[in-house]
Amino acid sequence: MSLPTPAYATPSPTQALAPFQIERREPGPRDVLIDIHFCGVCHSDVHQARDEWGGAIFPMVPGHEIVGTVARVGAQVTRFKAGDRVGVGCMVGSCRDCAACREGLEQYCEGTISFTYNSRETDGKTPTYGGYSTRITVDEYFVLRLPEGLPLDKAAPLLCAGITTYSPLRHWGAGPGKRVAVLGLGGLGHMAIKLARGMGAEVTVLSHSEKKREDAARLGAHEFLASSDPETFRKLAGRFDLILNTVSVDLDWNLYLDLVRRDGAMVLLGVPPKAPKVEAFRLIGKRRALSGSLIGGIPETQEMLDFCGKHGIVSDIELIPMQAINEAYERMIRGDVRYRFVIDLASLRGA
Repeated sequence: MSLPTPAYATPSPTQALAPFQIERREPGPRDVLIDIHFCGVCHSDVHQARDEWGGAIFPMVPGHEIVGTVARVGAQVTRFKAGDRVGVGCMVGSCRDCAACREGLEQYCEGTISFTYNSRETDGKTPTYGGYSTRITVDEYFVLRLPEGLPLDKAAPLLCAGITTYSPLRHWGAGPGKRVAVLGLGGLGHMAIKLARGMGAEVTVLSHSEKKREDAARLGAHEFLASSDPETFRKLAGRFDLILNTVSVDLDWNLYLDLVRRDGAMVLLGVPPKAPKVEAFRLIGKRRALSGSLIGGIPETQEMLDFCGKHGIVSDIELIPMQAINEAYERMIRGDVRYRFVIDLASLRGA
Protein backbone atom coordinates (compact mmCIF):
# COMPACT_ATOMS: atom_id res chain seq x y z
CA MET A 1 0.00 0.00 0.00
CA SER A 2 1.26 3.50 -0.82
CA LEU A 3 0.59 6.94 0.62
CA PRO A 4 -0.65 9.66 -1.81
CA THR A 5 1.50 12.73 -1.06
CA PRO A 6 1.21 16.32 -2.33
CA ALA A 7 4.45 17.62 -3.86
CA TYR A 8 5.92 20.09 -6.33
CA ALA A 9 7.75 18.71 -9.35
CA THR A 10 9.22 19.79 -12.64
CA PRO A 11 8.22 17.60 -15.60
CA SER A 12 11.22 18.62 -17.75
CA PRO A 13 14.30 20.87 -17.58
CA THR A 14 12.49 23.67 -19.39
CA GLN A 15 9.31 23.71 -17.32
CA ALA A 16 8.49 25.37 -14.02
CA LEU A 17 7.84 23.49 -10.82
CA ALA A 18 4.13 22.83 -10.30
CA PRO A 19 1.78 20.81 -8.06
CA PHE A 20 2.28 17.07 -8.42
CA GLN A 21 1.19 13.99 -6.49
CA ILE A 22 3.64 11.24 -5.59
CA GLU A 23 3.27 7.92 -3.80
CA ARG A 24 5.31 7.32 -0.65
CA ARG A 25 5.71 3.77 0.61
CA GLU A 26 4.24 2.62 3.88
CA PRO A 27 7.01 2.16 6.44
CA GLY A 28 8.75 -1.19 6.18
CA PRO A 29 10.28 -2.90 9.23
CA ARG A 30 13.26 -0.49 9.37
CA ASP A 31 11.62 2.59 7.86
CA VAL A 32 10.63 5.92 9.36
CA LEU A 33 7.70 7.91 7.97
CA ILE A 34 8.34 11.63 8.41
CA ASP A 35 5.91 14.53 8.20
CA ILE A 36 7.97 17.24 6.50
CA HIS A 37 7.65 20.67 8.08
CA PHE A 38 10.39 22.56 6.24
CA CYS A 39 12.77 21.99 3.33
CA GLY A 40 15.75 24.14 2.39
CA VAL A 41 16.36 25.23 -1.20
CA CYS A 42 19.89 24.40 -2.36
CA HIS A 43 21.51 25.81 -5.49
CA SER A 44 22.02 22.22 -6.64
CA ASP A 45 18.20 21.96 -6.79
CA VAL A 46 18.30 24.47 -9.64
CA HIS A 47 21.18 22.71 -11.41
CA GLN A 48 19.41 19.37 -11.30
CA ALA A 49 15.88 20.60 -12.02
CA ARG A 50 17.26 22.25 -15.16
CA ASP A 51 19.47 19.26 -15.99
CA GLU A 52 22.61 21.41 -16.01
CA TRP A 53 24.73 18.49 -14.79
CA GLY A 54 23.16 15.93 -17.14
CA GLY A 55 21.42 12.62 -16.47
CA ALA A 56 18.40 14.09 -14.70
CA ILE A 57 15.33 11.92 -14.01
CA PHE A 58 11.92 13.50 -14.67
CA PRO A 59 9.44 14.23 -13.28
CA MET A 60 11.68 15.54 -10.49
CA VAL A 61 10.74 16.52 -6.93
CA PRO A 62 13.82 18.34 -5.57
CA GLY A 63 14.80 18.97 -1.96
CA HIS A 64 17.45 17.43 0.31
CA GLU A 65 17.43 19.71 3.36
CA ILE A 66 14.46 18.08 5.06
CA VAL A 67 13.26 18.51 8.63
CA GLY A 68 10.08 17.40 10.35
CA THR A 69 8.64 15.01 12.89
CA VAL A 70 8.27 11.26 12.91
CA ALA A 71 4.75 10.12 12.06
CA ARG A 72 5.23 6.34 12.27
CA VAL A 73 8.04 3.81 12.49
CA GLY A 74 8.49 0.23 11.34
CA ALA A 75 8.40 -2.70 13.76
CA GLN A 76 12.20 -3.08 13.90
CA VAL A 77 13.07 0.61 14.26
CA THR A 78 14.92 1.22 17.53
CA ARG A 79 16.31 4.76 17.23
CA PHE A 80 13.14 6.80 16.67
CA LYS A 81 9.55 7.07 17.80
CA ALA A 82 6.51 9.07 16.74
CA GLY A 83 6.91 12.78 17.50
CA ASP A 84 10.73 12.88 17.34
CA ARG A 85 12.30 15.89 15.59
CA VAL A 86 14.36 14.56 12.69
CA GLY A 87 16.09 15.48 9.46
CA VAL A 88 17.05 13.88 6.16
CA GLY A 89 19.94 15.13 4.07
CA CYS A 90 21.31 14.31 0.65
CA MET A 91 21.21 10.50 0.89
CA VAL A 92 18.50 7.94 1.62
CA GLY A 93 20.44 4.75 0.87
CA SER A 94 23.82 3.21 0.08
CA CYS A 95 25.27 -0.27 -0.29
CA ARG A 96 26.27 -0.28 3.43
CA ASP A 97 28.98 -2.86 2.66
CA CYS A 98 31.85 -1.19 0.77
CA ALA A 99 34.93 0.25 2.50
CA ALA A 100 33.51 3.80 2.44
CA CYS A 101 30.17 2.76 3.94
CA ARG A 102 31.86 0.70 6.66
CA GLU A 103 33.84 3.81 7.62
CA GLY A 104 30.70 5.94 7.84
CA LEU A 105 31.52 7.76 4.59
CA GLU A 106 28.39 6.79 2.71
CA GLN A 107 28.67 9.85 0.46
CA TYR A 108 31.62 8.10 -1.21
CA CYS A 109 29.83 4.75 -1.51
CA GLU A 110 31.60 2.46 -3.98
CA GLY A 111 28.45 0.43 -4.63
CA THR A 112 24.92 1.72 -5.13
CA ILE A 113 24.08 5.05 -3.53
CA SER A 114 20.58 6.51 -3.41
CA PHE A 115 20.42 10.29 -3.28
CA THR A 116 17.33 11.88 -1.80
CA TYR A 117 16.03 12.94 -5.19
CA ASN A 118 16.97 12.60 -8.88
CA SER A 119 18.22 9.10 -8.12
CA ARG A 120 16.96 5.53 -7.67
CA GLU A 121 16.10 3.62 -4.54
CA THR A 122 18.43 0.75 -3.66
CA ASP A 123 16.26 -1.54 -5.81
CA GLY A 124 17.76 0.29 -8.78
CA LYS A 125 14.30 0.99 -10.26
CA THR A 126 12.14 3.21 -8.07
CA PRO A 127 12.86 6.95 -8.53
CA THR A 128 13.55 8.98 -5.41
CA TYR A 129 11.56 12.13 -4.71
CA GLY A 130 12.77 14.86 -2.39
CA GLY A 131 11.54 17.25 0.23
CA TYR A 132 9.34 19.55 -1.85
CA SER A 133 6.56 17.31 -0.50
CA THR A 134 4.60 16.78 2.68
CA ARG A 135 6.14 13.49 3.82
CA ILE A 136 8.89 11.00 3.12
CA THR A 137 9.70 7.40 4.08
CA VAL A 138 13.35 6.68 4.82
CA ASP A 139 15.45 3.83 6.20
CA GLU A 140 16.16 4.71 9.84
CA TYR A 141 19.94 4.68 9.30
CA PHE A 142 19.65 7.74 7.06
CA VAL A 143 17.47 9.69 9.48
CA LEU A 144 19.18 12.28 11.71
CA ARG A 145 18.11 13.44 15.17
CA LEU A 146 17.74 17.21 15.62
CA PRO A 147 18.85 18.76 18.93
CA GLU A 148 15.96 20.29 20.85
CA GLY A 149 17.44 23.78 20.89
CA LEU A 150 17.49 24.19 17.11
CA PRO A 151 14.41 25.75 15.45
CA LEU A 152 13.29 23.43 12.66
CA ASP A 153 13.07 26.03 9.90
CA LYS A 154 16.55 27.46 10.50
CA ALA A 155 18.02 23.98 10.99
CA ALA A 156 16.88 22.68 7.59
CA PRO A 157 19.90 24.01 5.61
CA LEU A 158 22.27 22.28 8.03
CA LEU A 159 21.40 19.02 6.25
CA CYS A 160 23.35 20.15 3.17
CA ALA A 161 24.97 23.59 3.53
CA GLY A 162 25.93 22.78 7.12
CA ILE A 163 27.51 19.38 6.57
CA THR A 164 29.10 20.43 3.25
CA THR A 165 31.18 23.01 5.11
CA TYR A 166 31.55 21.22 8.45
CA SER A 167 33.10 18.10 6.92
CA PRO A 168 36.15 19.79 5.29
CA LEU A 169 36.64 22.04 8.31
CA ARG A 170 36.89 18.95 10.52
CA HIS A 171 38.92 16.90 8.05
CA TRP A 172 41.54 19.63 7.56
CA GLY A 173 41.73 20.45 11.26
CA ALA A 174 40.15 23.89 11.57
CA GLY A 175 40.42 25.11 15.14
CA PRO A 176 42.37 27.36 17.49
CA GLY A 177 45.55 28.66 15.91
CA LYS A 178 44.38 27.92 12.36
CA ARG A 179 43.63 30.55 9.75
CA VAL A 180 40.65 29.75 7.55
CA ALA A 181 39.51 31.73 4.51
CA VAL A 182 35.98 31.41 3.16
CA LEU A 183 35.79 32.23 -0.54
CA GLY A 184 32.28 33.42 -1.35
CA LEU A 185 29.55 34.55 1.02
CA GLY A 186 26.37 32.72 0.04
CA GLY A 187 24.44 29.74 1.33
CA LEU A 188 27.58 27.65 1.90
CA GLY A 189 29.86 30.53 2.81
CA HIS A 190 27.71 31.90 5.59
CA MET A 191 27.57 28.46 7.23
CA ALA A 192 31.35 28.05 6.82
CA ILE A 193 31.92 31.28 8.76
CA LYS A 194 29.69 30.24 11.65
CA LEU A 195 31.12 26.73 11.88
CA ALA A 196 34.78 27.72 11.55
CA ARG A 197 34.30 30.41 14.20
CA GLY A 198 32.54 27.88 16.42
CA MET A 199 35.58 25.60 16.09
CA GLY A 200 37.84 28.43 17.26
CA ALA A 201 39.57 29.25 13.97
CA GLU A 202 40.52 32.72 12.75
CA VAL A 203 38.14 33.40 9.86
CA THR A 204 38.59 35.67 6.85
CA VAL A 205 35.97 36.17 4.14
CA LEU A 206 37.02 36.75 0.54
CA SER A 207 34.20 38.13 -1.59
CA HIS A 208 33.96 40.18 -4.76
CA SER A 209 31.12 42.20 -3.24
CA GLU A 210 31.89 44.99 -0.78
CA LYS A 211 28.18 44.93 0.09
CA LYS A 212 28.77 41.80 2.16
CA ARG A 213 31.41 43.28 4.47
CA GLU A 214 28.91 44.11 7.22
CA ASP A 215 27.26 40.68 6.97
CA ALA A 216 30.62 38.93 7.22
CA ALA A 217 31.31 40.68 10.52
CA ARG A 218 27.82 39.95 11.82
CA LEU A 219 28.21 36.26 11.00
CA GLY A 220 31.47 36.07 12.95
CA ALA A 221 34.29 36.68 10.48
CA HIS A 222 37.38 38.34 11.91
CA GLU A 223 38.28 40.00 8.61
CA PHE A 224 36.76 40.76 5.21
CA LEU A 225 38.74 41.47 2.05
CA ALA A 226 37.46 42.17 -1.44
CA SER A 227 38.77 39.73 -4.04
CA SER A 228 38.13 42.43 -6.67
CA ASP A 229 41.09 44.39 -5.25
CA PRO A 230 44.47 43.14 -6.59
CA GLU A 231 46.12 44.39 -3.40
CA THR A 232 44.23 41.69 -1.48
CA PHE A 233 46.31 38.93 -3.08
CA ARG A 234 49.61 40.66 -2.25
CA LYS A 235 48.55 41.30 1.33
CA LEU A 236 47.37 37.75 2.01
CA ALA A 237 50.09 35.76 0.22
CA GLY A 238 50.89 32.53 2.11
CA ARG A 239 48.56 33.35 4.99
CA PHE A 240 45.95 30.59 5.24
CA ASP A 241 46.03 27.03 6.50
CA LEU A 242 42.76 26.31 4.72
CA ILE A 243 40.64 27.97 2.06
CA LEU A 244 37.08 26.75 1.54
CA ASN A 245 36.12 27.64 -2.03
CA THR A 246 32.33 27.74 -1.91
CA VAL A 247 31.66 29.41 -5.27
CA SER A 248 30.60 27.87 -8.58
CA VAL A 249 31.93 30.52 -10.95
CA ASP A 250 35.01 30.67 -13.14
CA LEU A 251 37.98 31.96 -11.14
CA ASP A 252 41.75 31.93 -11.48
CA TRP A 253 42.48 29.27 -8.86
CA ASN A 254 46.20 30.03 -9.08
CA LEU A 255 45.68 33.43 -7.45
CA TYR A 256 43.96 31.82 -4.50
CA LEU A 257 46.46 28.99 -4.18
CA ASP A 258 49.11 31.67 -3.59
CA LEU A 259 47.22 32.60 -0.43
CA VAL A 260 47.73 29.12 1.04
CA ARG A 261 50.69 28.57 3.36
CA ARG A 262 53.10 25.66 3.11
CA ASP A 263 51.28 22.34 3.70
CA GLY A 264 47.92 24.10 3.58
CA ALA A 265 44.98 23.28 1.33
CA MET A 266 42.31 24.85 -0.83
CA VAL A 267 39.19 22.69 -0.79
CA LEU A 268 36.59 22.90 -3.53
CA LEU A 269 32.90 22.78 -2.60
CA GLY A 270 31.42 24.47 -5.68
CA VAL A 271 31.43 23.25 -9.28
CA PRO A 272 32.47 25.89 -11.86
CA PRO A 273 31.09 25.62 -15.40
CA LYS A 274 34.54 25.31 -16.96
CA ALA A 275 37.55 23.23 -15.94
CA PRO A 276 40.09 25.71 -14.51
CA LYS A 277 43.80 25.57 -15.31
CA VAL A 278 46.11 25.02 -12.36
CA GLU A 279 49.82 25.71 -12.57
CA ALA A 280 51.79 22.82 -11.08
CA PHE A 281 54.40 25.02 -9.40
CA ARG A 282 51.62 26.72 -7.39
CA LEU A 283 51.26 23.35 -5.61
CA ILE A 284 54.81 22.04 -5.77
CA GLY A 285 56.49 25.18 -4.46
CA LYS A 286 54.80 25.07 -1.05
CA ARG A 287 53.58 21.46 -0.87
CA ARG A 288 50.07 22.83 -1.09
CA ALA A 289 47.03 20.63 -1.66
CA LEU A 290 44.10 21.29 -4.00
CA SER A 291 41.27 19.05 -2.91
CA GLY A 292 37.53 18.62 -2.85
CA SER A 293 34.87 17.51 -0.39
CA LEU A 294 31.36 16.08 -0.82
CA ILE A 295 28.74 16.60 1.92
CA GLY A 296 29.43 14.15 4.80
CA GLY A 297 28.58 10.68 6.01
CA ILE A 298 25.72 9.91 8.36
CA PRO A 299 27.81 9.73 11.57
CA GLU A 300 29.55 13.03 10.76
CA THR A 301 26.25 14.69 9.86
CA GLN A 302 24.87 13.75 13.28
CA GLU A 303 28.08 15.06 14.84
CA MET A 304 27.58 18.34 12.97
CA LEU A 305 23.98 18.67 14.17
CA ASP A 306 25.04 18.02 17.75
CA PHE A 307 27.84 20.61 17.38
CA CYS A 308 25.32 23.16 16.08
CA GLY A 309 22.97 22.34 18.93
CA LYS A 310 25.75 22.90 21.46
CA HIS A 311 26.87 26.21 19.92
CA GLY A 312 23.46 27.50 18.80
CA ILE A 313 24.43 27.55 15.13
CA VAL A 314 21.67 27.73 12.51
CA SER A 315 21.24 29.13 9.03
CA ASP A 316 20.07 32.63 8.14
CA ILE A 317 16.90 32.00 6.16
CA GLU A 318 14.01 33.52 4.26
CA LEU A 319 10.88 31.42 4.77
CA ILE A 320 8.70 31.01 1.68
CA PRO A 321 5.51 29.15 0.74
CA MET A 322 5.80 26.26 -1.69
CA GLN A 323 3.95 28.29 -4.29
CA ALA A 324 6.84 30.82 -4.45
CA ILE A 325 9.49 28.27 -5.43
CA ASN A 326 9.90 29.33 -9.06
CA GLU A 327 10.42 32.95 -8.08
CA ALA A 328 12.87 31.78 -5.39
CA TYR A 329 14.91 29.93 -8.04
CA GLU A 330 15.24 33.09 -10.11
CA ARG A 331 16.14 35.18 -7.07
CA MET A 332 18.74 32.62 -5.99
CA ILE A 333 20.39 32.73 -9.41
CA ARG A 334 20.63 36.53 -9.03
CA GLY A 335 22.11 36.15 -5.54
CA ASP A 336 19.03 37.79 -4.04
CA VAL A 337 18.77 35.76 -0.83
CA ARG A 338 20.35 36.11 2.62
CA TYR A 339 21.26 33.30 2.86
CA ARG A 340 18.99 30.32 2.29
CA PHE A 341 15.41 29.94 1.17
CA VAL A 342 13.41 27.47 3.26
CA ILE A 343 10.00 26.17 2.19
CA ASP A 344 7.22 25.99 4.76
CA LEU A 345 5.40 22.79 3.80
CA ALA A 346 2.29 23.88 5.70
CA SER A 347 1.63 25.93 2.55
CA LEU A 348 1.45 22.73 0.50
CA ARG A 349 -0.79 20.92 2.93
CA GLY A 350 -3.25 23.78 2.69
CA ALA A 351 -3.04 24.11 -1.10
